[in-house]
Amino acid sequence: PTARWPEVRRMTLAYVGLGSNLGGPEQQLRDAFDALAMIPSTRLLRRSSTYRSRPVGPKDQPDFLNACAELETDLTAHALLLELQAIETHQGRVRSEMRWGPRTLDLDLLMFGSSRIDDETLVVPHPEIPNRGFVLVPLAEIVPDLRIPGMGHVQDLLETVGTGDVARVPGP
Repeated sequence: PTARWPEVRRMTLAYVGLGSNLGGPEQQLRDAFDALAMIPSTRLLRRSSTYRSRPVGPKDQPDFLNACAELETDLTAHALLLELQAIETHQGRVRSEMRWGPRTLDLDLLMFGSSRIDDETLVVPHPEIPNRGFVLVPLAEIVPDLRIPGMGHVQDLLETVGTGDVARVPGP
């Protein structure tokens, strides 16, 4: 008989943006972090502070609370996306036709290792990262030296985007 080596699983660092402005946003984010920590074959490594920001799009909605998470996973990017969508649904997210509207929870897969994916279900790195202070500020908090494939370093991107409406929420 031939010897079989155990399969080595390759772990990938992934970054997720969290946002909420309905249904008790502070609790929504706490519950989302707990759910991220429970994704199979995945570990929650770091979580940012919570930040308040004005909504993008329709202005007649409450401010958003935002945060970022660093995960280590051996799931594929598409499998991780399905897990994120399941968490959103579990926490009451209803997908509507209104873009950038209010929501109980929004989980965006910002980066998946150094992968570049652009298909009908997923685009990573998330194309709006360079334009979103509410993503860059918490991302820079947990990984200040992060290089985003095709976009540059998070610190350089922070210098080119407005962050005046992004304020850290006091808390533990």
